[in-house]
Amino acid sequence: MGASHDAEGDQEARGMASLLAARRALRAGLEKSRALSHALAPRLEAIQARLAAMEASVRPIRAPREALATAGPNIDRAVGPAAAVLKVFDAVHGLEPPLLDRAAVAADLPGYLTVLAQLEAALRLLADNCGLATQWLSDIVAYLGERRLADACFVAGLAAALDRLRDDAASADLDAGLLAAALDLLEAEFRRLLKDHSAPLAMKDPAAGGSDPPAVVPSRIPPSVVYKLSLILDRLAANGRLDHCSSAYADARGDTVSASLRALGLDYLKETSGDAQALSPSVERWGRHLEFAVHHLLEAERKLCVAVFERRPEAAPLCFAEIAARAGILDFLNFGRALAGVKKDPIKLLRLLDVFDCLNKLRLDFNRLFGGKACVEIQSRTRELVKTVVDGAVEIFEELLVQVELQRNLPPPVDGGVPRIVSFVAKYCNQLLDQPYRSVLTQVITIHRSWRKEVFNDKMLVEAVLSIVKTLEINFDTWSKAYGDSTQSSLLMMNIHWHFFKHLKGTKLGELLGDPWLREHEQYKDYYSAMFLRESWGTLAPLLSREGLIMFSKGRATARDLVKQRLKSFNASFDEMFQKQSKWVISDRDLQQKTCHLVVQAIVPVYRSFMQNYGPLVEQDVSASRYVKYSADDLDKKLNTLFLAKPGRPMRAGSFQIKNSDDKITSAMTGLYRSASTLK
Repeated sequence: MGASHDAEGDQEARGMASLLAARRALRAGLEKSRALSHALAPRLEAIQARLAAMEASVRPIRAPREALATAGPNIDRAVGPAAAVLKVFDAVHGLEPPLLDRAAVAADLPGYLTVLAQLEAALRLLADNCGLATQWLSDIVAYLGERRLADACFVAGLAAALDRLRDDAASADLDAGLLAAALDLLEAEFRRLLKDHSAPLAMKDPAAGGSDPPAVVPSRIPPSVVYKLSLILDRLAANGRLDHCSSAYADARGDTVSASLRALGLDYLKETSGDAQALSPSVERWGRHLEFAVHHLLEAERKLCVAVFERRPEAAPLCFAEIAARAGILDFLNFGRALAGVKKDPIKLLRLLDVFDCLNKLRLDFNRLFGGKACVEIQSRTRELVKTVVDGAVEIFEELLVQVELQRNLPPPVDGGVPRIVSFVAKYCNQLLDQPYRSVLTQVITIHRSWRKEVFNDKMLVEAVLSIVKTLEINFDTWSKAYGDSTQSSLLMMNIHWHFFKHLKGTKLGELLGDPWLREHEQYKDYYSAMFLRESWGTLAPLLSREGLIMFSKGRATARDLVKQRLKSFNASFDEMFQKQSKWVISDRDLQQKTCHLVVQAIVPVYRSFMQNYGPLVEQDVSASRYVKYSADDLDKKLNTLFLAKPGRPMRAGSFQIKNSDDKITSAMTGLYRSASTLK
């Protein structure tokens, strides 16, 4: 029993050990299975995911054979163009590095433009074929979907992708902005070339002591650069960027011309003086600078503009018009308009004629440079200025005769000298009848009369100017009668007639008036000179009469008294006359010296002889100084100081202000007769 019991116990123990071992083995196997399961799970998921696509891909294979046979050729026809388009896309991407190279634009512009042309050709090919290829692919996808030859989800995905491709093609963004970036580089190079070759010209105004501006102004842009600009502009214009180029070109060249002109000193164009005399120097500079700007600067710019825009000729006029505006051509026209607005006087007439003459000389150049529609504002402003100048000049000229007549009632100069109006009108009318004013004024009045359908010619101009001079002559008698002293009246007439003779002889006006007319004034001068001497200094010599002074005829004392009495009368008359006439003026130096010589000859020899014969009777008297005030030499020196222009009175021509004939004349004209007439 015991042995049997032990045997059973051993058997149980071995069984338990086996169970434990089996349990451990099972547990280890389970752990391995779990680990394997975890390792296989991701792969199974990936396989499962691919199975769906594979199923969709192979599903058409499961379609009926006749359906597949029909679809095959259609698919081939659609895939072929699509593959060709993809090759073009690859080529476009291959052009990206050279087209984005900034250095290549300046280093090799023709080469860069060649690459750009390849890009443009590729984009045109894509634009022409991408939509067509996409449409064919869309038709095939629709075909597959309608016949259920492919999975519905797969077909929907293809359709969506094709829709996006179609939208991209429609938006012309096939190159992802590559063309725009290349055009930006070209535009930057266009601006750089302009900047590097658009430096202002270094010029000086001749009035400031410099030399005259160059007769021919170089374009400042070499032909090789002009060629590059033209090439760039052509490509940019072909891609819709012509306005950008025109604006950049007008900015650069307009500023260059403007800066070149400013170097001449154009501040005077902004002057606001209301006096034509003050503006006279500026008018001369205006004409010279405008002629230079038109003939040389703007002419050179027009030629340059035509060369740069050779391939786009329609843009050249607009661009040149902008350059001319920026250069300040309108400022020149505005200056002429401002001059036309100053107060009316004869000097203004001359300045208006200067303006017209300049514009007339430039007329053909203006028509050629600014004749197109692009320069309509310049044309309009020029026409307005010409009309204003013509109207203003004719208005002043037609008033001259009336204004001279109105001076008749103004008082003559208090010093008896030549009235400023006389010297002014003589010189002024001679200017009008001499070149260039004669032909210019004739043309101006002819134009003005033609607007009224009237006729005018050079002969009529001469007659009108001579009428002004002859009307002025009528004023002489009126002025001479305004003095209360006939001697001063004679002095005035002597002055005036001699001035006419001397200053008109040998001139155009004197030639037209004729030698008899001039000799008549010379004779009048002699007549009034003789009258002046007879009525003034000629009255002194009889005061030194020898009557009753035969030595010792009635006793020495009686003779001495007579000498004292006559010297006293002579001294009083001499002092009174000298004091009065020392305030008078003979405007012409030669006439002054000659008149003084005649006065001296009329008095000094008589006085010297009287004093030599009878002076000793008085000189020995204790009161001799009361009667012998002057020696003969003293009288000579004193008389030669008569009629001189007073110091501090500069010689200058007078002028007068033009108003309507029914207005009262004031201003500068009034002063011509009230001040000393030394041609002040």
